[in-house]
Formats: sequence, C-alpha cells, structure tokens
Amino acid sequence: MAALRALLAPTGWLERTRAFARALRSSARTPGGLLLVGTPGEEPWHLAAHLDEESRFAGIPELAPTLVRWEPAPGAPAHLRVGLERLEAAREGEALFVVSPEAAPAPLLERVSDARRAGAVILALGQGDEELEGLAHEALTVRAAADPVTFDAAQHLVSAAAGDPRQGAGPPGGLRGLRGRLARLLDTVSGPPPE
Repeated sequence: MAALRALLAPTGWLERTRAFARALRSSARTPGGLLLVGTPGEEPWHLAAHLDEESRFAGIPELAPTLVRWEPAPGAPAHLRVGLERLEAAREGEALFVVSPEAAPAPLLERVSDARRAGAVILALGQGDEELEGLAHEALTVRAAADPVTFDAAQHLVSAAAGDPRQGAGPPGGLRGLRGRLARLLDTVSGPPPE
C-alpha cells in the first residue's frame, strides 16, 4: 500500500479516496449499519473482508460491513445469509455502500432509491453508472481508460483509508483498538524517542 500511495500521490487519487473514506466512516452510526452490496454477478467479498479487518484493527465497529447478497445459500452461516430484503429495512443512521463494477441493475437501483428515501446514506463505488451516482450522497468513480488505478485497487485504497486513524472518528489524543494499544505498549517499552 505504501508503494501504491507513493505512485498515486501526484494524481489526486489519494485525496479523492480519503474524502470518500471519511464519508464512509461517518455514515453508519451503529454496528451492523454499514450495508455492503454488489451486483448479481459481482459480490464485494474482498472489500467486505478488508473493511471487517480495518474495523477490528481501528476499533471502529460501525465500519464492519453487513454483506448483502443477491442469492444467499439457505445453509450458509448467518453472516452470509443476509439477502436483499435487508435493504428494504435500511433506515436513518445506516449506510448503503454499493460496489458496482458494471451498470447497476434496475432492481438494485430501486432498492437504493427506497433506502435513500428511508434516510440511509448512500455511497457508491462504480465505473461511471450515472443513475447510481445520481442516487448516491457520495460516489467514487473509477474510469478504466483514464484513471491510474484499477477497480480492485480502488477498493483496497478505500478500505485502507477508512481504517486509517488519521481520517478522524478516533478518540481525542490517540489511536483506537489494537493499533492504539500496540502503539502505547511500544512507547512504554522503548521509552521516549531520542532527541
């Protein structure tokens, strides 16, 4: 990630990603309230795993996504059985994060519109779907021919920025969660930095 950040620094992509990540961090206000959905052909498993990991490391339970699936298997574990009906229950204080590498299908757009009317914050990561972007409060668009990142790389940048303690939402005076505890432990063991 550090090498990628160094390469992207002059392109403006890091600033765009950080702004989107700030919106993502602040949009869901309850654990389980970040609803993550993709398209029928592309469910955002990888992004869900990264956001869950960042949530744990940063100590931000609101960042752990609820993966909403188009056709969950009946025998799947509970966290993999959340279907589209969850979008119908979206409400104020929750966020719907749509990850769409292709044009969002009409049934998804309808549910996104309903969730927005119910008060949910809509975030979209896509490749130029104007209808989806029109419904979103915040959108990050990856244009394959013009942008220096791939759609997959953009997902990595978003998840890393969302868990970055410099993005805000942390307690005054330090890091939250495991990273904060480790930083304090290292400071205690190593002593103050040399002058």
